[in-house]
Amino acid sequence: MYHQKLLEGKSFRNTIMNMLLATLYEKSHETEEHALRLKTTCHLIGNELNLSSSELNELSLFAMLHDIGKVGIDQNILKKPGALTSEEWAEMKRHCEIGYRIAQNAPDLNVVSEYILYHHERWDGKGYPRGLQAHEIPLLCRILAVTDAFDAMVNDRIYRKALSVEQAIEELKKNAGAQFDPFIVEIFIRIICG
Repeated sequence: MYHQKLLEGKSFRNTIMNMLLATLYEKSHETEEHALRLKTTCHLIGNELNLSSSELNELSLFAMLHDIGKVGIDQNILKKPGALTSEEWAEMKRHCEIGYRIAQNAPDLNVVSEYILYHHERWDGKGYPRGLQAHEIPLLCRILAVTDAFDAMVNDRIYRKALSVEQAIEELKKNAGAQFDPFIVEIFIRIICG
């Protein structure tokens, strides 16, 4: 509940967090709408998994802040319309660790700092920054990975046009067990397809 208040309240801490989010939305292709869609979809999955209210609140905070480390990435990389060079990609991958440090230094955000660090880990262990695999990856990260990928696929990005919902679902199915937790993909598809 406290973390929910942090997102919605009028406190000084809330003001600082909103400034960080506004900076992120200004600097990159990320939007508040994207974060809110993730929050909503993550909650649907979390409810299916019977997460506690505390876990759901952490999931909300995490969904809103997962890419906060992008505030420390060069805007030219964030908004580049074409493929990134290997040097640019290495720089982009730093956003997880930057976000982790930001959250670690804000006591109210500490609870989601490790989730921010691990949100680009892959089920098969080929993710970053630590190469965690399967159940070594925190559950909230596995939930966000599926919802974030789907949302990115079905919305236009600076570097490509949106896929259809059907195409995006096929991509999730194709990458279940490799990039994504197959159980979370199954739940997600059941929710989306109704």
